[in-house]
Amino acid sequence: MLAQQDITEKHSMQYAAKSAACLVLASLALSDMRSRHLPTRAVLLVACLYGVDAEGVSLFSLAAHVATAMIAFLAFALLFRFGWMGGGDVKLAAAVFLWTGPAYAWPVFFIVSCCGLFLGIAALAIHSYRHRKTADSPQSTQHVVQHGVPYGVALAVGGIAAIWLPVLNRL
Repeated sequence: MLAQQDITEKHSMQYAAKSAACLVLASLALSDMRSRHLPTRAVLLVACLYGVDAEGVSLFSLAAHVATAMIAFLAFALLFRFGWMGGGDVKLAAAVFLWTGPAYAWPVFFIVSCCGLFLGIAALAIHSYRHRKTADSPQSTQHVVQHGVPYGVALAVGGIAAIWLPVLNRL
């Protein structure tokens, strides 16, 4: 009976960590939309909550998740180097891909990419509508380039998917 109670408590703690991570990701998405800023402490909290969720996993599994996060960090850092991504986005990408591990990295990357594409098109459309110019006008696209796309929103959506895809896969 005690072992069953320990398992139930472990699952409760994992679901609490997953839910808390989703709330933090949602707040990061809002922050990125409002100010184009992703607070480092909130990004770090998302990564730390993975540690709570990963309690009891094998060392090999943990190493695979950390390796996936490192690869994502390096890939997004390269995008940052070329000016295509903000520094907060790089950190958030590493935290999101820490949750994915190798098993869900490609599906989550696809989700993040599609959301990012949608955000980019929406940013161009909104700016064009506000200034009554066509989307292919150099002044219109220059505004979006200067202010950027809130890619943290796409990463947050991908992060929520990364958190819940393993659970949905077990159903």
